Amino acid sequence: QVQLVEPGGGLVQPGSSVGITCVGSGNIFNIRNMGWYREKAGQEREWLASITRPGVATYADSVRGRASVNRNNDRNAVYLQMHNLKPEDTATYYCNADVLATSSESYKEVWGQGSQVTVSS
Repeated sequence: QVQLVEPGGGLVQPGSSVGITCVGSGNIFNIRNMGWYREKAGQEREWLASITRPGVATYADSVRGRASVNRNNDRNAVYLQMHNLKPEDTATYYCNADVLATSSESYKEVWGQGSQVTVSS
């Protein structure tokens, strides 16, 4: 079973930074695009960023200039760094990935369990 685990998050102060890690485990032959989303309380899931396997990142307007996404293909990992955090950044952050479990299968979308980030004084 392929899983994406997201340790991290927590309570952070406005103006500070937070880093969230997402690591794939299980049978993984290849991962192409990976991404980050967030869900604010009572709202729909919002796309934040995507990154290709070669490392080309695309950002949503809501986080452009404050977010940085990187990946380590050897570790099946993707990282989200958010700077200058605001209370409105409070949300559950999710990673996702297009995962190929074996060379004979097709790519499937896999989601992390979510990491809560609370921005408050």
